[in-house]
This record gives sequence, structure tokens and C-alpha cells, in this order.
Amino acid sequence: MHDIRAIRENPAAFDAALARRGLAAASPGILALDEDRRGKILAAETAAAEQNRASKEVGAAKARGDDAEFERLRALVAEKKAEVARLNAEASAEDAALRDMLMWLPNLPLAEVPDGVDEHDNVEIRRWGSPRAFDFKPVEHYQITGVAQAMDFETAAKLSGARFVVLSRGVARVHRALGQFMLDLHTDEHGLTEMITPVLVRDEAMFGTGNLPKFAEDSYQTTNGWWLIPTAEVTLTNTVAGELLDEGALPIRMTALTQCFRSEAGSAGKDTAGMLRQHQFEKAEMVTICTPETALAEHDRMTACAQTVLERLGLPYRTIVLCTGDMGFGSQKTHDLEVWLPGQNTYREISSVSTCGSFQARRMNARYRAPGGKPEFVATLNGSGLAVGRCLIAVLENGQEADGSVTLPAALHPYLGGKTRLTAQGVLA
Repeated sequence: MHDIRAIRENPAAFDAALARRGLAAASPGILALDEDRRGKILAAETAAAEQNRASKEVGAAKARGDDAEFERLRALVAEKKAEVARLNAEASAEDAALRDMLMWLPNLPLAEVPDGVDEHDNVEIRRWGSPRAFDFKPVEHYQITGVAQAMDFETAAKLSGARFVVLSRGVARVHRALGQFMLDLHTDEHGLTEMITPVLVRDEAMFGTGNLPKFAEDSYQTTNGWWLIPTAEVTLTNTVAGELLDEGALPIRMTALTQCFRSEAGSAGKDTAGMLRQHQFEKAEMVTICTPETALAEHDRMTACAQTVLERLGLPYRTIVLCTGDMGFGSQKTHDLEVWLPGQNTYREISSVSTCGSFQARRMNARYRAPGGKPEFVATLNGSGLAVGRCLIAVLENGQEADGSVTLPAALHPYLGGKTRLTAQGVLA
């Protein structure tokens, strides 16, 4: 949500920022509605003052026996009371219309974010690791012999339809190990607080993070109105909704490993083979709540946390800054991490780390106060640390061997009972 005062003070800057995201100027309509709303509020206050004055004069007129003046004043009080009610109702309706207008507009990009239209205009800023030189032609994860026997799409389709998977045996164990490894790294070394949250949330929580109303079709809603979370960003960020925090309590750094649910609306025909794009998947999410002044430093810190996961697993990756045309709705600036997938011979997204400024905080009314200061909106950040399924894909493809087995990263060995490889039979050894 945007600060209406900032739009009033510099509408040209607001529209210029929207233009960088490919959107038309919005300030004329916003300010016209805002001016009319404020005019009605002022008129209601004036009418209320006139009502109060007349109310005080009614008794005096009656006391002196001036019946004509008494009746005139009584009628005036009733007239002004009705006028106040009408003006307040109109102002309230325009306030709702203004809020509705603002809630559909995305966050404004920071000046340092590169301009662009789509993913082709993103800018690479870092690369780590070199893709492995195979002495055979690497295949995609679901084609690896040892994986194919423990990654069952047919049974999943029978149970749930397309874009689901049933994992078993060694592959299921590696998937579980990855999630535990990520949580341990983020809590033990990165200092994040582990949380276990619901995966069913109310409308207000989805609105707070910007998933509603614009992206309702991307999520699943139950018959009794709860939403299945598309990411633990929703629950972790909303833990501070409606709160007034002491500045000394910031930053708050959290992580959670949860199931995530996405309809993948608009993804028809994309990544239909394998488990790269699923309706249900597991992800270790990171969320930070901090002061606006420290948000960019926290963004770099959170990006480094996600990068460390890939580096410990020995997975080559690159870091890119998303351009204005490819950023998420609530983001001011986003770093994407893309991991090397030899089966596809390309880098694919495995993490997005975004700083949102006060955009989500305004929607949630999440504030903090410095000693002796006034309440201010917090800054919120979120990032994948990482998507477990995609990390599993990267581990399998990068570690595949010519005989259909997979050599597993050393960082996972303690989580696998000391086992170091997935055999061509789909079991750990």
C-alpha cells in the first residue's frame, strides 16, 4: 500500500516510478478522489460545528419563550445532523474507493533497480562455482535411473492430477534431509528464529503481504474461506500485523519450513515434465522485520544466507537483480538466485529475495517506535532459503553418474545416516 501523503507531495515522482514498471500515471485519479474525500470530511466537520452551535441555542430560545426561533433552530439541528451523516457516508465510501485504487498498485522500484520489460533485462551481479564437465550426456532429474524408480508422477496423477509427485525411498530421504539441512543452517549459523506456522490463513493475512486481491487466482481457497499459503512469507510476515514494536526488538529474523500451494495459473505448458513446477511443494522461507534504514543491509544479508545453502551443497549458481518489469508486486528490489541444471543446460530460479520497504507494513499496519519517537512503519523482507524441491532437482542433476546413480553432497551425509550416494536402484548407500 502506498502513502497518500507522499503522492500528494510529489505526484510526478510517483507516476515516474509507476512508469518504470510499465504502468500509466495514477496520481491524477488518486488525488482527485483524495481531494473530494477531504473536502467532504471538512464539510462534515463544518456542518457538525453548526449543529453544535444550533443545539446550544435551542435551549436559550425555549427559555425565553421564542417559539419561532426554537422551531427554526430545532429544524436546523435536524438538517445539519442529516448533512453530517450524509457527508460522512460519502467520505467513507470515497475512502474505501481510494483504498481500493491504491491496493491494486504495485510497490515502487528503488532507483538502483535496472529498468526493463521482462527477464531478458535482468542483470547478473555474481556467479559462483563452475558447471561440472560430464564425460557423458547428463539427463534431467526424472530421467536418472536411480531417481525414476522413486519419483512417481503416475500415482500422484491418480491421487491429485497433474503437477504433483509421490517421492519414495532414497529420493524421499534426500528431500527430507535438504529441508532439515536448510533449517539447521539458518537457525544455528544465520541466527534466524525457527517458526512453525499454520498453512491455512484468513483473507487479511493474504492481503497484508499483497497476495490479495490481485493474485487470488494464483492461490487455493477452501470451501470455508481459508487460503492455503503460497509461501510462509504470508504467515511469518503477518506475525507483526497490527503490532507496535519497540525499536530495540528489531530486527526480527525468522525462518519456517512449510508446504506451499500454488495454482500455477498462467503456467499452462510450462515445465510439464518432472517436478520443477508443482502445485504443492516444500520451502524454507526467510522473513526479516526491521527499520527502513537497515532494510538494504538486511537484503544483502538475507541474499547471502540463501547463497550459503547452495555453496554448502556445491551447486553452481548465479545471482541476478530483477529489472523493473520482472519484479514481484510487493518488491522494491529483488535478487534472484538461479542454480545450474545440467540436464537442461541452463540456470533456473531457486530463490527470490526481496525488500518491500513499508509496502506490506502499511497493508498490515505493522509499526515500531524509537525511544521518544512517533510510530513509524517497519520494513519487511522475504526470501526463499530455499525451495526444497528445486534444490533436490539440482542435487540430483549435478551429482548424477553414468551408471544412473547420484553422488550426494557432503553437507547432507550427516542427515542421511552417513550414506553418500543414491544407487541406480533408488536406495541410499
